[in-house]
Amino acid sequence: MNSNPTCDLAFILDALNNQQVIAYPTEAVFALGCNPDSEQAVNTLLSIKQRSWEKGLILVAADYQQLIPYVNDRALDELKRAVIFSSWPGPVTWAIPASPHTPRFLTGRFNSLAVRVTGHPLVQRLCRHYGKPLVSTSANFSKQQPCRNTTEVIEQFGATLPVVMGGIGGALNPSAIRDALSGEHIRHG
Repeated sequence: MNSNPTCDLAFILDALNNQQVIAYPTEAVFALGCNPDSEQAVNTLLSIKQRSWEKGLILVAADYQQLIPYVNDRALDELKRAVIFSSWPGPVTWAIPASPHTPRFLTGRFNSLAVRVTGHPLVQRLCRHYGKPLVSTSANFSKQQPCRNTTEVIEQFGATLPVVMGGIGGALNPSAIRDALSGEHIRHG
């Protein structure tokens, strides 16, 4: 791993391709992320964060097309899709029924998957260059406050964790999470 937290895009993409966990700024906090298709990378992320796999994870993407392989798009009628799309890009995460091919290491104990199209330009760029979404969970140990800058990330996780340099967006709280079928709030943002 890199001992310098100033990581360029090529280094971050290489880290993701090598099943490493990275940290990156989102709309409100720094996130830990990895390749959503790698059980090894996801297990490493869960171990670092000290988080149970049963809670499930969020995927963040540059656009909805990147999320289609992971969700059951047919479960959404036009009205539900319109409500979801009206909140994106931005800090609203939707729990959408998962594709039958989406692994349990992403969904946890749920039949849905939490997904978001980010409004953060650095994350959009990262997902576009990577060609798919990233796992996105707040950069903090379980039950601690999320990191809001690179200094806090390095203090909690050490200087060897690859970090996308940049500031968080203007949101004050981590993303709201809503159920795509019922519209109910799972977590207020």
